[in-house]
Amino acid sequence: MSSAWVAHAIWWQVYPLGFVGAFRTPEGSTQAGPGEHRLRRLVDWFDHAIELGASGIALGPIFASRTHGYDTTDHYRIDPRLGDDDDFDYLIAQARVRGLRVLLDGVFNHVGTDFSRYRDATHDDAAARWFHGRPGRFHTFEGHSELITLNHGNPDVGDYVVDVMAHWLQRGADGWRLDAAYAVPPQFWAQTLPRVRTLHPGAWFVGELIHGDYAAIVEQATFDSATQYELWKAIWSSLNDGNFFELDWALQRHNTFLASFAPLTFIGNHDVTRIASRLDNTDQVPHALVLLLTVGGVPSVYAGDEFGFRAVKEERYGGDDAIRPEFGSPPLPLDDFGAEMWRLHRFLVGLRRRHPWLHAATTTALRLANQHYVYETRSGDDALLVALNIGDEPLPLELSELGPARAEVVAGSAAPPSDVVGEVTVEPRGWRILRPA
Repeated sequence: MSSAWVAHAIWWQVYPLGFVGAFRTPEGSTQAGPGEHRLRRLVDWFDHAIELGASGIALGPIFASRTHGYDTTDHYRIDPRLGDDDDFDYLIAQARVRGLRVLLDGVFNHVGTDFSRYRDATHDDAAARWFHGRPGRFHTFEGHSELITLNHGNPDVGDYVVDVMAHWLQRGADGWRLDAAYAVPPQFWAQTLPRVRTLHPGAWFVGELIHGDYAAIVEQATFDSATQYELWKAIWSSLNDGNFFELDWALQRHNTFLASFAPLTFIGNHDVTRIASRLDNTDQVPHALVLLLTVGGVPSVYAGDEFGFRAVKEERYGGDDAIRPEFGSPPLPLDDFGAEMWRLHRFLVGLRRRHPWLHAATTTALRLANQHYVYETRSGDDALLVALNIGDEPLPLELSELGPARAEVVAGSAAPPSDVVGEVTVEPRGWRILRPA
């Protein structure tokens, strides 16, 4: 449904309120007051996104809210801690100059308690119908008393969501991440998204899905894409457990999704523990990154992961703060691990850009064991071979036994690109990417 540009999309994801130091502290005070125009600080990092190889900036919530951005107060107003409409226009203009797309984060399942219609609901029946339940007993999102669930059966809510999305697409955005889309009835999206597409046919809509039948929900809701949490979990879990069978199962599922849509793939985002902390052995971060950038889908890199940032998400109030830090001005000082991560990210994102067919590629296991995984990633006549070894022993590979008699080594740990070869040995805890000759 979406435009051709999505086939080349590689997102650099940012959580703006944290990134620019505008997030409220647990004590309730804010680090940034109105009028500070901090949204413009993101523009200072756009050249970094270009150097990474990204083609777009995926923003977290930027609309008026009380705290973390997901308790929206006014969908038509830029959060005053970040700036105003002029700052948004500046951000869009600077993205356009660099050829960067911009994805917005839309919270349309619930609103904050400062949302005007919620404040009016106690004395206005029309306002009360925007929510499930009755005043004083309105439904909340996953038990969060400050997040009030919208009534998606009310046509006025649908009209509002259509108007909000169209408003910001008209202002220059390229698409929407639909927060908590899994909690919204699919028929609501099926009724609203086509109306927005009529006005902005090139817009891209990705629903946040965690569990369930992704393909069926995407079809029912008319999403263009969905967050691939299944694959995210399988990547770090299989590496930690030394069980590539779990990963292969997830990639087989991933293949079925690719038959109908290109999932949003990631190994980190603003809601999960950093990959360098999630993995028991940081020597395996490259393996996770190789997987992200050699399988089909629309890849996203969470700001800081390219520097090897470490942080753990905790299930408590303020438990997301560590994974949503403030960034200073570029460039940031890096330790050896961070410098290596930055180099590897640039190389593998560059590899992805040079092989845009990977967007639609499906994978086939050629060799599968607990600690060894060799797979072909292919779209039509284009293919690469990827070999992952997380064991303590070398992994010798005779290419003729895998399919192609010979292949060119494109990349690998401790292995510069080489001439065409008929066999390779992947060192312990190493990896290779090969192009069949």
